[in-house]
Amino acid sequence: MLERINDIRQDPRAYADELRDYRRYFDGDMLFLPGEEGTWTREGVSAVDEAIRFLDRQTPLPPLERGDLLALAAQDHADDQGMIGAMGHVSRDGSGPGERVRRRGGDIFVGESISYGMADADAVVRQMIVDDGVAGRGHRALLFRNDFRFAGIGCGEHRRYGSICVVDLAATPDGRPDMARWAARGAPSAPIRARAR
Repeated sequence: MLERINDIRQDPRAYADELRDYRRYFDGDMLFLPGEEGTWTREGVSAVDEAIRFLDRQTPLPPLERGDLLALAAQDHADDQGMIGAMGHVSRDGSGPGERVRRRGGDIFVGESISYGMADADAVVRQMIVDDGVAGRGHRALLFRNDFRFAGIGCGEHRRYGSICVVDLAATPDGRPDMARWAARGAPSAPIRARAR
């Protein structure tokens, strides 16, 4: 999945062309992919068209490196939610993405995207980039943040939706602030703690 995300970050216009092909499988708000039952979408082809416009304008970005600690935290959340069929960024114990990374030995400066119900990497990444029904397209925005350099992915079975994939992203491999970058920009001595999405 990380390889697929990186392909798209490095060549967003090529993925826009893939989505142009994908959009032909819509009939109103229904998506009819070959060999699959119809799937209802919230926005239909308009969300795909909006994603295409975004990708056509998007500057290519460097690939994300694997963050092992981020992957452990992502898998923790996938396992926790999958077991009980839950949704959202808060685990049963009340922890959010940053707390889960901190528990693994890192820090809280992370973003998180979650996909439910998609069984393969292409479908997961497409769901996050099209971001059908998600106000502000927060999942897509996280995948294309220029300051993120690392990602960790955890996937598994989900009691309600069949499958879950969690992507935790950060500027550093462990969710700590990138102090060298902050200093180079003339920023204050410590970054403001951003809320993970």
